[in-house]
Amino acid sequence: MQDTLLRIDWLPMMLVCGAALYAVMAVLASLVSAARAAARERRFLPTRAPTPVSVLKPLCGAEPRLFDNLATFCEQTHPCFEMICGVSSADDSAIAIVHRLQAAYPQCRISLVVDPRVHGTNLKVSNLINLAQWAHHDVFVIADSDIAVEADYLERVCAPLADPQVGVVTCLYRAKGIAGFWSRVGAQFINEWFVPSVRIAHAFGSTRFGFGATLALRRSTLAGIGGFERLRNTLADDYWLAGHVRELNLQTVLSPVVVETDVTEYTLAALWDRETRWLRTIRSVNRTGFAALFVTFTLPWIACGAWLAFELHRVNAHPAVSLALVVAAVAGVSARVVLHALMGAERRLLWRDLALMPVRDALLFAQWMAGSFGSTVVWRGVRVPVEARDNATTVFRPEPAKALEVSDGR
Repeated sequence: MQDTLLRIDWLPMMLVCGAALYAVMAVLASLVSAARAAARERRFLPTRAPTPVSVLKPLCGAEPRLFDNLATFCEQTHPCFEMICGVSSADDSAIAIVHRLQAAYPQCRISLVVDPRVHGTNLKVSNLINLAQWAHHDVFVIADSDIAVEADYLERVCAPLADPQVGVVTCLYRAKGIAGFWSRVGAQFINEWFVPSVRIAHAFGSTRFGFGATLALRRSTLAGIGGFERLRNTLADDYWLAGHVRELNLQTVLSPVVVETDVTEYTLAALWDRETRWLRTIRSVNRTGFAALFVTFTLPWIACGAWLAFELHRVNAHPAVSLALVVAAVAGVSARVVLHALMGAERRLLWRDLALMPVRDALLFAQWMAGSFGSTVVWRGVRVPVEARDNATTVFRPEPAKALEVSDGR
């Protein structure tokens, strides 16, 4: 047993120390990001009246809280904006929500576009292509349907576009589980893994991101990359939109604005489907980065390190290694708890959701393993390919997914 431990202790030790270091860095990045973002925002304080904005809202179905989320976009302090909502079917249940919105906010310019045309494998982008032709203004803000914002949202996210060197503005989001146990686990995926990972990358100078929560850009910039049509056959349309803008030698700005989103999955199957789709999307745009994600699953490696430290102590082998593993484990767990306290969407539920952390990290590790394989994902009930299809002549016919189907690697 001792000989075996001597042979295997260095690799687990590096993994444990790496996971602990990542957790500590996530806390530090979360603490400093707000101050740095506020300093950057002061550079873009508007010196003239805000530019009129067209908010594009691709919709599909009457999601939970859809009316409430859309209503936050109607209560903006921005002096001149319109919201254009689009669906692909005349019997889409979101239409009734938009009609309610138009009645509740008659002072707002709220348009509804019903257009069944499909332009590629990405149905959201098809919706955006149909919406864009109805936009009246020269600044576009694209935001997912499940996003809620503060009243100064449009003014703040569009301000950086006054700089001609800025091509696209995006922002992070905070999640809240509104459908029970599994939705709370899903909220931790966003708040305590995804957002800290982005902030760490941003702290080291990366701007290779773009999030569907918000993408603000000028109409001329969109035209310069070939319009939404260029994205019609890509899965990670938000990422590639920002990426193509950077090809024009324009900057991506991460706004200090943090919007809110709802996690509505109430079963493990639904949550697995959604998060595996996200991980396969990450794999499709950055295979190296995806492969390196294993070090970000803190608690499984901490548990491994604690077990190894116990075994080394039991056989009186490598006391220095055993001590280092214990220190790393304590540091990693402590940082993980602090991160939970910092990033939790609801402070009053801090202690209740603390117990979800082991479930969250173990599930994330399993999803990463599943996300390493497969060429398709299920999005809004439709199976779509992970890899882009560049054949412009391809006519895409949506393939409905089975009711309980998850991405199975076909």
